[in-house]
Amino acid sequence: MIYWVLKKIFLGPVLKILFRPWTKGLDNLPVDGPAVLASNHLSFSDSIFMPLMVPRPVVFLAKSDYFTGRGLKGRLTAAFFKLTNQLPMDRSGGKASANSLQTGVEVLKDGGLLGIYPEGTRSPDGRLYRGKVGVAKLVLTANVPVIPVAMIGTDKVQPIGRRIPNIRRLGVIFGEPLDFSRYQGLHDDRFVQRSVTDEIMYELMRISGQEYVDSYASTVKDRIAAEKAGRTAGAKAGAKSGAEPKAPGQAAAAPEDGAKAADAVRIDPSETVAPGTVTVIGAKAGPKRPRIIAEDVTADDVTADGILADPLPAAGGADAVNQPDPGEIPPETAPR
Repeated sequence: MIYWVLKKIFLGPVLKILFRPWTKGLDNLPVDGPAVLASNHLSFSDSIFMPLMVPRPVVFLAKSDYFTGRGLKGRLTAAFFKLTNQLPMDRSGGKASANSLQTGVEVLKDGGLLGIYPEGTRSPDGRLYRGKVGVAKLVLTANVPVIPVAMIGTDKVQPIGRRIPNIRRLGVIFGEPLDFSRYQGLHDDRFVQRSVTDEIMYELMRISGQEYVDSYASTVKDRIAAEKAGRTAGAKAGAKSGAEPKAPGQAAAAPEDGAKAADAVRIDPSETVAPGTVTVIGAKAGPKRPRIIAEDVTADDVTADGILADPLPAAGGADAVNQPDPGEIPPETAPR
């Protein structure tokens, strides 16, 4: 009851006037019956705007920390999540996470719509990260379709760490339903779970236009936090030793004597990938093999794996110095 009052009378109309959210693919949502809404996760406000644009009520599996906060702020946050049809999701793994997923299965068995973030946490930089297999376990256990949902621009509305949102337009795209009934009975198979999860993430990448990163967002966040802690510790150590802290944007110190500019690390532009490039999920780049020129190479020069047994000297290299230029061969010695 309170959910509908907030959505239809108090909170919903105000948010629609201020942020003017647009939608695409609403006809892909089932009129009735269960389904999982698997969404990318850019901002705290995703859990507000996505259910706002869905005609039916959506139950979300949200981080359990939102329900256990202390003090006035913690109690208000917990109350808000409970009133907006959100359930605590324990992400610690093991039996606790399994119980949380079972709660989601019960929602689906009752014919409801369940929202979940396969990445497990918000993206730290706006890119799409590797999905966790919990969404596959949920979908395969309940045997329900998956609606991929792309949130567009919510990271600009409310970036991580910002409490008061920016007033700007955002969008929600609902993709075509994904059917995984062909895997019925294989919900405990780890290879099937990964296959289903990757298929969901591919659809999210396709409809959202995000760059895909084949790493878990939580791992990247931990690395960023560790680097930040290391910089803070280094700054404190420098302050104790009397060294002047470097201002943001200040140029690095000149290299010591003996250092060479040639020692600098350079990035090969041919090895970089432009932002927004669609990559293949799970693909790994292998080492480059030497290119074999068919001319001047015999079968004895090539090993079983296709690598030159004795690589040809590079043009202009040390072995090529004494080689005469064909144009300089005296006429009398030229072959006839």
